[in-house]
Amino acid sequence: MLELGVKCDSYKLPLHKRFFDILISSFFLILLLPLYGLIAFLIILESKGNPIYKCSRIGQNGKMFILFKFRSMYLGADGELFQFDYLNHYSLGYGSSQKPVFIKLRNDPRVTIIGKFLRRTSLDELPQFFNILIGNMSLVGNRPLTSYEATMLSSMGHQKRFLAPAGLTGLWQITKRGKDLMFENERIKLDNFYAMKQSAGLDFKIVIKTLNSMIQYSYG
Repeated sequence: MLELGVKCDSYKLPLHKRFFDILISSFFLILLLPLYGLIAFLIILESKGNPIYKCSRIGQNGKMFILFKFRSMYLGADGELFQFDYLNHYSLGYGSSQKPVFIKLRNDPRVTIIGKFLRRTSLDELPQFFNILIGNMSLVGNRPLTSYEATMLSSMGHQKRFLAPAGLTGLWQITKRGKDLMFENERIKLDNFYAMKQSAGLDFKIVIKTLNSMIQYSYG
């Protein structure tokens, strides 16, 4: 069943892509288990509560699923989101619409000290390998959206970006790493491009560029 009125044609993940997702996610879930434990300990040490953050996101075919991340904010921070509208990157003149489609706070005051490090290094997204393993995400795809973002895009006629899986990495992520700011229309074009042009070759290029960006960050 499609969620939130986000209507699009049915997309089915290719078998080779699903096989690759299971293989890679299983490998990293086992390999990184000690790191998972360390990160969870550091999160709890600074801010009491569950180190895993669960949130609803919209992905492939406009369907809602529960996304897992390491918690990078204080407990109860979700309820304070719209108090900080003025910090939204897409409300500061960089977006293309009057009412911003996307929400990304600059210098978010709700983020913990360890959370800032986790976000900067993308380590907060490691639990999403579990999402990939169970099949509601893929290694490569379009960024999972909040209900608000998905509804806004649907109302603007951009449903075709949902004809691709929600991904841990993708065109938006590898392009963003080289830029401090990105316009809304740039994000939308990248998502639509991937949905229409996705292939094993394009996925391979995105994975290589993602690894290259991570290496450059580590040694930069």
